[in-house]
Amino acid sequence: MCVAATIPGYHHCCQKLNHRFPASLLSLTFTKTRMVTSGSSSSNAGAYTTVKERVSYEKEIKKSKFIAIAGHISNEQSAQSFLSQVRDPRATHNCWAYKVGDQYRSNDDGEPSGTAGKPIHSAIASSGLDRIMVVVIRYFGGIKLGTGGLVRAYGGVTSECLRNTPTVLVKSKVPMGLEVPFELLGVLYHQLQSFQVENIKQDYDTGKDGITMVTFTVDFDKVENLEDAIKSNCRRDIVFYKH
Repeated sequence: MCVAATIPGYHHCCQKLNHRFPASLLSLTFTKTRMVTSGSSSSNAGAYTTVKERVSYEKEIKKSKFIAIAGHISNEQSAQSFLSQVRDPRATHNCWAYKVGDQYRSNDDGEPSGTAGKPIHSAIASSGLDRIMVVVIRYFGGIKLGTGGLVRAYGGVTSECLRNTPTVLVKSKVPMGLEVPFELLGVLYHQLQSFQVENIKQDYDTGKDGITMVTFTVDFDKVENLEDAIKSNCRRDIVFYKH
């Protein structure tokens, strides 16, 4: 069962508020790797389910020890950080895959092509989880598994690792802003509190007498109702700025 929770989303912007988009995602670069990359698309909107905490699962298969370690990531940089934290340089292989929205990468790390990274990614996709990385560490036990055995081993330990892991539902945040007269700040803040908005900031330097700009972030699925509530209670034509 998923545990409901919210975290701040990526920093969107609207030109009116003079915010800035984050820097482009950086690519992972490793030696002795084979990567498969899909096209990427915006995965900031909506909600997704991910692992609540780092988890691991260990299994011995024909004297080889496989350890699957799963954790939440947000982008390629955090995937690189996660890998550097959990990989074991003493192991025979540190194979991995991750998924962030429609973007994914996988790495066979010296195993025969398509026998490690791909089945790890397939297990992640089948789990329904997002923004997650799984690293499977293998210590070779002296018995070769063959291509079919490797696919079953890497995919299997990944599936078992994710099967009973605690999960969390994450709702993306939408940055919003509006100009409001000083006398309506009390009414506005009451509505913002009711909708549990976050990161509230005020800017009095609007160039308009008696007017302040209020910015905040709110769950993507509360935007429309919040707008209706503010318009209804403030009894004014209020322009909202959001991206």
